[in-house]
Amino acid sequence: MLDNLNRYDIILASNSPRRRELLKGLGIKFRAISLPDIDESYPQDLKGGDIPAYISKQKSLSYKDFLEDDTLLITADTIVWLNDKQFGKPSDKEEAKRMLQQLSGNTHYVYTGVTIMSKTRERTFIAESEVKFATLSDEEINYYVEKFSPMDKAGAYGIQEWIGYIGVESINGSYFNVMGLPIQRLYRELKEF
Repeated sequence: MLDNLNRYDIILASNSPRRRELLKGLGIKFRAISLPDIDESYPQDLKGGDIPAYISKQKSLSYKDFLEDDTLLITADTIVWLNDKQFGKPSDKEEAKRMLQQLSGNTHYVYTGVTIMSKTRERTFIAESEVKFATLSDEEINYYVEKFSPMDKAGAYGIQEWIGYIGVESINGSYFNVMGLPIQRLYRELKEF
């Protein structure tokens, strides 16, 4: 499958182990690289899915020097969106706990923006998943923050971890998008690239 990609040196520009794992699952050959200190700021008038789409595109521009005639670059950014507010990665454990307290008992959206770029083509798309959280006790939130790794995850949680097992009541949309890469949509986009 995806024989159209055989001519490319595929680069996943990400240090996320989850994104690497998901892309590996497609059975395509790629290499992962990550530049330090990429600017992830965005215009403050952007809302919802437009935020990670913008950041994903900006990330791709940071890797332009890696583009050769046979290079295909994939960048992505994921946010959690609740009550017109963006939840990125928490800066410390206290912020992680506050994020989870706000998500508790509520429905939020997870948006991932993905950019696919070569020297001659570029495509950015947005995936949306709606996630309903059960009401979590402070004890459950503290346990998760202390025992797991919420610091590198948008919204301070990984759906594939303990908090996802006990907290996620329902999902409308891609589970893998909530993990950080809407792999089924990416597969479709790569088929057409």
